Amino acid sequence: MKSDPKAADSKANSSQYSLPENIPTHVAIIMDGNGRWARARGLPRLAGHRAGVENIRQVIRAANDYGIKYLTIYAFSTENWSRPKGEVQALMSILEEVIDTETDELHRKGVQIRHIGQQDQLSPILKKKLRNAIELTKDNINLILIVAWNYGGRDEIIHAIKGMMADGIKPEEVSQDIFGRYLYTAGCPDPDLIIRTSGELRVSNFLIWQGAYSEYYVTDTYWPDFKPEELRKALVEYAQRERRFGRVGNTTPG
Repeated sequence: MKSDPKAADSKANSSQYSLPENIPTHVAIIMDGNGRWARARGLPRLAGHRAGVENIRQVIRAANDYGIKYLTIYAFSTENWSRPKGEVQALMSILEEVIDTETDELHRKGVQIRHIGQQDQLSPILKKKLRNAIELTKDNINLILIVAWNYGGRDEIIHAIKGMMADGIKPEEVSQDIFGRYLYTAGCPDPDLIIRTSGELRVSNFLIWQGAYSEYYVTDTYWPDFKPEELRKALVEYAQRERRFGRVGNTTPG
C-alpha cells in the first residue's frame, strides 16, 4: 500500500507545531516591528501599534494555554520617550484603552497583572488605572503577566543601587541575591526564554541583569504577525537547547 505524500507532509507539519514537554516557566518578549508592519501595508505607524495590541491578546491566551507561568512583554522603553510627541501620546492613550477594555477579561481568566518600570512620567489618571488593575488581579495565579512600560534595564539597575544605599546595605553585604530583591522583578524567576520579533539582533536594554543566561529566540516575523503558532515554534526550539549556565554541557565530543 503506497503512502500518501500529502498526508505525510501534513503529519510532519503537525508534529512541528506540537507542544514540547519542556515548557519554559518564564517567557519574555521584545515586541518589535509594529511600525515596519504598518509601513509595509501603506498604513500609519499608529495602525501598527494598534495591530500589535490586538495581537497581545492572542499571545496571552496562548501562553496561558501552553502552561507558561510568567509572561513579560516589553511594551514601552525609557528610550521611547524620544519618539515623536504625537506617537508617544497615542501609545499612552492605547495603554489606557487596553487597561479599560482588557482588565476584567484577564481577571476572569486568572491572569495577574504586574508592572515593571517607572510610573513617574505617567499621567495621574493612567497611574490610577494601572494600579487598580494590579490590585484587582493580585491574587490570580494562572498566569503572571508582567508589563514592562517605561522600563529600561540600566534604569532598573540604578534604581536597585539607590534602594540598597537608602536601606544602608554595606558593600560587603551585597550579593546577587540581595541585589535581586531591589530589582523591579523581585520575586519573579529570571526569564528562561527571551523572544525578539522583527529580526533585530540586540537586547534593547531589556532585562539585562535577569537575562544573563536566558535563551534567545529571534524571528523575522513582525510583532503583529507573531501569532500563537509562532510562539509554539519558539517553544519547540527552546526545548531542543541545552542550558548550561556557564558549565560544560552533557554532549560528549565525537
